[in-house]
Amino acid sequence: MTDEQQIRTLIENWVTAVHAGDLDTVLADHAPDIVMFDVPPPYEGVRGLAAYTKTWPGFFEWQRSGASFELESLEVTAGADVAFAFALLHCREADGDPRQLLRLTIGLRKVDGRWTVTHEHHSFPHDDESAAPEITATLDKWGADTAAGDLDALMEPIAEDVVSYEIDGNYTGKAAVREVCAAGLASSGEPITFSIPDPTIVSAGDLAVAWSIDHVTADGTETTSRATRVFRRAGTGWRMIHQHLSYPAS
Repeated sequence: MTDEQQIRTLIENWVTAVHAGDLDTVLADHAPDIVMFDVPPPYEGVRGLAAYTKTWPGFFEWQRSGASFELESLEVTAGADVAFAFALLHCREADGDPRQLLRLTIGLRKVDGRWTVTHEHHSFPHDDESAAPEITATLDKWGADTAAGDLDALMEPIAEDVVSYEIDGNYTGKAAVREVCAAGLASSGEPITFSIPDPTIVSAGDLAVAWSIDHVTADGTETTSRATRVFRRAGTGWRMIHQHLSYPAS
């Protein structure tokens, strides 16, 4: 095989071993003085094979939860004794955003005729894009779906593991929240109006928080309540994972 082919095979085997939790193969072909700049701290990187080894058990545990670690693309450039490769990988939970790819750069040197990894740099791009437009659209759509009495549409942005602190009690799980919403829709003899004017929304990465004053009119009576909602971005869009509703104490 050419040097490029040897390195490609080395990296492909490493990726397969990471996904399988095969520590021995993950460590193979790595230099004793390896330096890794990883996604989590420390800022100065992980230095030496012993420190590098300690980073993997926790990652393997996360992998066993159903996460992926797969190559999307790989490019290799090799000289006589030094080489580098750069790759994009799918590294995410089962419901993670498939557009979010792990970036990987690997440095290698040839030692006694064998290519050895001396440096790894892993990172995700920093996402400063605001979630506000998507969350606002979700809140607005809740108003239209409430007026239409469309329970299925109301439930669509709700996470399966949602925890909701409602006015009348605490509910865990999408099924429980669905029952609450169904009862609410059935409680009025005429269409219910629901609106959230001027919500405040902040986001970072895959989490967003919205807080607002909700306005609900049922059977001709309008009430307002305080609301805080937490959303998590998944592969299918933003999903509400927590809600806290309250009236101020009189």
